[in-house]
Amino acid sequence: MMSAYAPSPTAFRVADLSQTGPNEFSLTPDAAEQKRIADELGILDLRKLAFRGGIRSVGQKDWRLEATLGATVIQPCGVTLEPVTTRIDQPVVRLFQHDYAEPEDLEAEMPEDADAEPLGRWIDPAEVMVEALVLALPLYPRAPGAELGEAVFAEEGVQAMRDEDARPFAGLASLRDRLQGDADKE
Repeated sequence: MMSAYAPSPTAFRVADLSQTGPNEFSLTPDAAEQKRIADELGILDLRKLAFRGGIRSVGQKDWRLEATLGATVIQPCGVTLEPVTTRIDQPVVRLFQHDYAEPEDLEAEMPEDADAEPLGRWIDPAEVMVEALVLALPLYPRAPGAELGEAVFAEEGVQAMRDEDARPFAGLASLRDRLQGDADKE
């Protein structure tokens, strides 16, 4: 994620980055900042958030951010709304390219490097951390034992179609059973 200005004290000005050595960072937001991020993301709680890594030169004008994201998130269960705790530990890679070109066609194929972004004047690991956290969140967290069950809707006096009835061979099994019943009667 790039910004044209210095978005936070954690941002690195690209012109000041070392071309020959690592430009390391270690972010561990305090409780107040974690609460702010949790509120912004619409999750119940966020704990143990850490983002550690470095930014290295790639060729003459591009930069590669490699880091590890660690966090404990609490989200509501998608079925019961009970709090569900998930531990996230994953690598994060972003390539900031000087000559990056956005696809012009809305239906364009994904570029070979989906982690590529345009290079601006600043690289902010804090912005990348929040973006990576959003991408790592479970879409449908589930509490242990939580199941959706089966919803059945039909007018009074009409037998509702169930999930089992929609299976491709459900009708064949029913036909087989009826034919077998007729054969047993003979």
